[in-house]
Amino acid sequence: MTKVLMINGSPHQKGCTYTALQECAKVLNSHGIETEILWIGNQEVRGCIACGRCREIGRCIFDDQVNQVASRTDEFDGLIVGSPVFYAGPSGQITSFLDRLFYIAGSRLQKKPAASIVSCRRGGASAAYDRLNKYFEIANMPVVTSQYWNQIHGNTAEEALQDAEGLQTMRTLGENMAWLLACIEAGRKAGVPEPAYEKKTYTNFIR
Repeated sequence: MTKVLMINGSPHQKGCTYTALQECAKVLNSHGIETEILWIGNQEVRGCIACGRCREIGRCIFDDQVNQVASRTDEFDGLIVGSPVFYAGPSGQITSFLDRLFYIAGSRLQKKPAASIVSCRRGGASAAYDRLNKYFEIANMPVVTSQYWNQIHGNTAEEALQDAEGLQTMRTLGENMAWLLACIEAGRKAGVPEPAYEKKTYTNFIR
């Protein structure tokens, strides 16, 4: 069965971010797509310390949910990341989580459709949304859009449920994710080849 992993990067397990993810999940489920909402918790998530050990041992030296998700990339076909907005950016927990996840598993995530969702009380949503999408764009992941930027407003889950446009944006995102996943599966069955990438070229601006 097709599956989408949804990561809740909020310190509140069932707050506004969860509400937005759940609205999207309902649509995916209606299309027969399995969803899993993974809450990364409200404890410290270690940031990357650039030790390079993951390149040697194939996993992060900090053995937490990052390694668990990295080991399960074959289980899901799409990814949605949700975060509250703090100071016009995503939560510190989710950026630390994604920094490490994409460094050790970026090559295994490529070609999987992805999207981000942000929730805020008032402002800063578009900046946080842009920050999260950069993880997908650098990993060859098709970014799934909606009828507006994927944001929902409210200070509590109850308030988020009053954001009619935000909720509709989440449902449209679910429709677009389901449609793209179906197109990818149809392409595979029809023998459409996946993209073939060149070996990466790295340059520094000082030379």
